Order: sequence, then C-alpha cells, then structure tokens
Amino acid sequence: MNRIAMLLAAVSAAALISTAAEAKTVRWSAPTDIATLDPFAQTESFTTSMLHHVFDPLVRRGRTMQLEPALATSWKTVKPDTWRFELRKGVKFHNGNAFTADDVVASVTRLLDPGARARGNLSQVIRAEKVDDFTVDLVTKGPYPLLLNDLAGIYIMDKEWMEQTGSLKPGNIATGVSTAASTTAIGTGPFKLESFKPDAGTNMVVNPDWWDKPEHNITRIEFKPIKSDATRVAALLSGELDLIAPAPLQDLARIGANSAFKVIEEPSLRLIFLGLSQRDELKSMPGEKNPLKDLKVRQALWQGIDLDAIQKRVMRGKSQNTGTLVAPPVPGYDKANDTLPGYSADKAKALLAEAGYPNGFKLGLNCPNDRYINDEAICVAVAAMWSRIGVQTDVKTESRATYFPKQDRGEFDSFMLGWATLPPMDGFSVLSALLTAPKDGFGGSNPMGYTNPEIERLTREAAVELDEPKRRAMMVQALKVAKDTIAYIPLHLQPVAWASRQGLDVPQFPDEYVRLWFAQVK
Repeated sequence: MNRIAMLLAAVSAAALISTAAEAKTVRWSAPTDIATLDPFAQTESFTTSMLHHVFDPLVRRGRTMQLEPALATSWKTVKPDTWRFELRKGVKFHNGNAFTADDVVASVTRLLDPGARARGNLSQVIRAEKVDDFTVDLVTKGPYPLLLNDLAGIYIMDKEWMEQTGSLKPGNIATGVSTAASTTAIGTGPFKLESFKPDAGTNMVVNPDWWDKPEHNITRIEFKPIKSDATRVAALLSGELDLIAPAPLQDLARIGANSAFKVIEEPSLRLIFLGLSQRDELKSMPGEKNPLKDLKVRQALWQGIDLDAIQKRVMRGKSQNTGTLVAPPVPGYDKANDTLPGYSADKAKALLAEAGYPNGFKLGLNCPNDRYINDEAICVAVAAMWSRIGVQTDVKTESRATYFPKQDRGEFDSFMLGWATLPPMDGFSVLSALLTAPKDGFGGSNPMGYTNPEIERLTREAAVELDEPKRRAMMVQALKVAKDTIAYIPLHLQPVAWASRQGLDVPQFPDEYVRLWFAQVK
C-alpha cells in the first residue's frame, strides 16, 4: 500500500470511529405499539405522542407544557369566530416539499372530514381558509377560547404527498379504513420515519434540516413494543434497551436499587374509569331491559368496587383514587366533585334490591390488557367485586389493537377507558368527547348512548364562553351532573413511571408523552 492509500485508509477509519462516537441511539420500549401512522385515524395519546417526533403542529407544548409557536409563528383573532395564523417560512417536509398554507388547509380539511376518527379533537372549527402562502384563517363555530390548546395535538401533513398517494381523505382505525398515510409518515418534525413494522418495531433518524434548534443530541430512535412486563424489564436490565415507558409498578423498587438504572415517577393527568352502556339492551342480556339505565344499579356498581384494595394491591400504592373525571391540575376540576361513595358490598346489594335486582344480573366487562397500567388486573379485581354483590361479571381482556375499535362501535356492556384530557388539557375535552351525544363534532368517544340535556347545554355554552371563571363554572357544573348521574365510574389517576439506564436524560411530563426531542444521551 503506498503512502496515499495508507493516508486515505487512516482518514476513513478515523471517520468511522468519529461517526460511531457521535451516534446517539435511544432504544425504547412500551407494552403497546403505534396504532397507525395516520394522525387523524386515531385518538390514542400513545400513538399521538410517537407521531409528534415526525410531525409538527401549528402550536406545541414546550418543556414546561406552555403553549408556544411551532409551524405558526404568531396568531390573532380577526373576528370573533376567526383566528389568523402567520406561518413559519423556509420549513421543509421530510421529502423536500416546502411547507405552505396549502398544507394547513389540506390537513385541517382532512381532519374535519366526518370519516376522521380524530374529528372531535377540533370540534369547534368549521373550516380553514388560505389568505396567502403563509397566512391561514381558521373559522370556528363562535368565539372559542381553547383553539390553541386543541391545535397542539393537530399535526400538519404534506398536501402534495397526500394528493400523490390518494390520502386526502383520512383513515379510521375504528371503521377499518386505511390509506397510504396509515403506513407512511411525511412530516416536518425533529425525526424522520425510517421504518415501521407493526408489532415489531419503528425506527426514526434525526432530521438534520429541522426548522428548530435541537435541544437533544439523538441521532436515531429504535422503538420496539414488548407486551410482557417481565421481558421488557429484563431487556432494560440486560442492556438491550435504554428506556422503558411505562415501567411496571411491581418492578420499580428492583430497578431503582440497581445503580446502573434510574426510575422516574410523576403524577399523571390520565384518569382511569369504567363506562356503562346506556343502550336498551346489554350484550349479555339480549331481549331484556338494560339494568344499567337505572341510577340505583349504577350506584350499586360504584359502591361495590373496593377502590382502596385496588390502589393498595394492584397499583402498589402508586395510584390516586378519584371521584370525578378530571385531574386536579385540569381546568374544570372541583374538589367538591371529587368525593367517593365508600365501598360497601351490603349497601351495593341493597341498592340492587331496591332497583328490582335482588339476585343481580349478567354483565360483560371488557378491558385492554396492554394499554393502561395493570389494566387487566384491575378489571379482574372489579369483576370479582361485582360478582360478590350478585352481578355475574364476564370479564374479557384483549390487545388495545382490537379492543378500541370495538369500544368505538359500542360493542361492550361495560368497559375500561383512560383519559388525560388531551390535546387541550382542559375539562372541555371530557365534556365534548365523552359526555355529549355524537353530533356536530361532539361525542366522538361516547358510543355507549349516555346523554343528559343539562350537560349538552352547559358544554355548548362553555365552548363559546370567553369569561374564564364563567367557563370553568359551567364545566364544574356539568361534571357534577355527570357524577350525580354516574355517567362513568371513576377509578383512579394512574402514575407516570419510566425507567432508563443512567446516562439517558429524558424529561417526564404529566400527559405521559415521551418527548425525545428534549432527551440527552451521554
């Protein structure tokens, strides 16, 4: 080898060593997988959290959860029902296409399509109008104080790509509609999608042309769903993974005792509760009157659940029992609404007898087994408690991939659901999505038939109320009605618990989003 060849070889070797030294990969696992890459085909916060690495919204949540400019640089109201957004210039999608107002109009129009599963996340918007290449108006049903909150969860897609792939119409995981956007993601975000294999793994690489100044030093993300808690923890401890989020509650002490790893915990906004069908018949009692339509029966079911036992034994003391449908930090929370009926099997039986069911009845209880912390164990415990008061409960659990489409179609007698009031982080999310009838963008996650005229009125009035104390009072009153009528049975606020190797710093957030664009690898 001559001297020039030797020199080139040395330079090449040095470059490889330098590249390897600079590569910062985060290997991450969760018990569930991304439901779809189409941001408007789903309402799962885990999937939305993952997609935020690829897509940007007009407005985003910053490091302290404050709302801040993203693809929009500024905004103002030009009429009571019209917001004007000035867009960021010079932004490119991952395929090189330029970001303009046409992309915002196409994305909002796609979300407003009646076929979009996430339609309810922008329930008060009527349309988007292009003013010029970098100015867009969003027209609402009336004065709407939460538009910026909502937009933090609405990702902007590439119009040109959607036209080329026939994806201008949205997919929907509840109805089984899929498009090219279900398996491909072209955004403007901090990371580019490299590969997506459902139930196997998703890889992303850093976007060197991101419009924002990165606060992370990651070059690659490798995500792998691992349903088994034991396998996921073993993979972390063996060095196969850098981060597991969430971490199993039963393993937190063991992981934390190992100096090579750390556990991060924070109270979550996510409230876990049970839904009760209000349809005329139950699946488990065809041809008979639905007992759940009787308030005394719903009271009996709530009073028949030993929440303290679940909190202590199933949740390892890490959850917080609750009697209302929003977390304390969320607008709309009121301590007076956050009271519990107190567990009493005898009183529950008496209520059932008063309702005309002294010998109980049959009831189905469906739950996911890979979505919420200890979801399956919670439902097994509830089923046993309900059976003790005479309600013959048939509990069935399944993966969230098949569970949520069935729940969306209202196929369950009773079911588990979790809600973190996303994207707005406001009690209005609960009212507009869970407690109102499916109509005009409302009730997008209320397939069980619950309706109440006072809640309907208060929700629509709160939607256009600009006086914040009045708006919050309306939400508190509506949530009181929901509590008094037992629209749902609240269980607890689940914790956020992650575990990682030392040397990986990832800030934790109460909405449970994993935001790796704030992470540092040492």
